[in-house]
Amino acid sequence: MGYIHCCGGLHKTRSFKLAPQEGFVLAELDLLKKCPVCGHTVVQLTRIDNEDKISTIRKTNKKALDFFEKLKTKILYEEKVQKIPLSVGGFYLNYNEYGVKKRCYSNLSRLKIGLYENKDIIHYLQSF
Repeated sequence: MGYIHCCGGLHKTRSFKLAPQEGFVLAELDLLKKCPVCGHTVVQLTRIDNEDKISTIRKTNKKALDFFEKLKTKILYEEKVQKIPLSVGGFYLNYNEYGVKKRCYSNLSRLKIGLYENKDIIHYLQSF
């Protein structure tokens, strides 16, 4: 999923991979149907050439729709983002704190993993 900067913010867009033209390695087209702030339609073509130089072409409103229709035949596929399902319930995490096995449920901010008591080290350091 791509982003287009419009009206002081980044807005999610539909992204399309294009067949690269001669002299270019990669071509991607981003389409923002309607900006939530100004209401403009924005299309941006981003290309990378053989020397790793990036070129962008950006059109708005009527010119954007004409530009998108012109490039529709060169679209290979649309990039789809897979949604990751959120777990409804919590989970248990077994961890080791000071050599004692414990079980934690959803309170990960107070979790101290891998700590060991340092009684022997403190006595050792005080002897110097």
